[in-house]
Amino acid sequence: MSLKVGNRAARDRVSSFFILHSSFSSRRRGFTLLELLLAVLVFSIVLAAIHTVFFSAFKLRNHTADAVERALPLQQALGIIKRDLANLAPPGGALSGQLQSTPTTSATGGAAAAMNHSSGPQFYTAVGLVDDNATWGEIERVSYFLAAATNSTPGMDLYRSVARNHLPLIQDETSDQFLMSGVDAIAFQYYDGNAWKDTWDSTLADTATGLTNNLPRAIKLALQLHNEKQSLGTPAPVELIVAVMVLARTNLTAVIE
Repeated sequence: MSLKVGNRAARDRVSSFFILHSSFSSRRRGFTLLELLLAVLVFSIVLAAIHTVFFSAFKLRNHTADAVERALPLQQALGIIKRDLANLAPPGGALSGQLQSTPTTSATGGAAAAMNHSSGPQFYTAVGLVDDNATWGEIERVSYFLAAATNSTPGMDLYRSVARNHLPLIQDETSDQFLMSGVDAIAFQYYDGNAWKDTWDSTLADTATGLTNNLPRAIKLALQLHNEKQSLGTPAPVELIVAVMVLARTNLTAVIE
């Protein structure tokens, strides 16, 4: 009888031990409400930091893409103009005429009107592509002009007028090539070796030598781009200077007696 009672007491102690151990373990496996709130707070802070970093990177990417997209037409237009001016053909002859420009007054106001406006010079350049289907050579007659925008963009459109048939039978045909939009004014200046001039006419005799068919030493282009944000002030015009490496004639030597 006493053995059975002892065995029962031992089983009760063992069962009570396992019950206490299991309840203690169950309490240790759970999280309190404070721990859950702290975990949610930390997770929110980390998520907010990640969101800020990714949003800033996405915004910077959009600004960079917009800046590149706006600058690409300008770079292409400047590249075409630089190529034309760097390949000037010497004046004279039936297929290579004079370099002339005529000053005009721009109708635009503001800072664009303060620029020295002049119509794009008419000149001859050797940049034309020669192929089997063309009936003319590489010499092109080129000029630049501004026209009203046709696609509701601010500012005006810049065009390149090209003619390759220099001996037309009826009427001179030109091809107008669109370069870029958003231009308020265009101006050219010509360097004669001493100062910049607003106009140039190669048919006029040089004051120093008395000879004609003179080309400037360099040509400067200034483009006043349209400013949509007037509150930030007027930006400086974009300038391009191209050196003229072509000589219209060879040097003359005098016979020493």
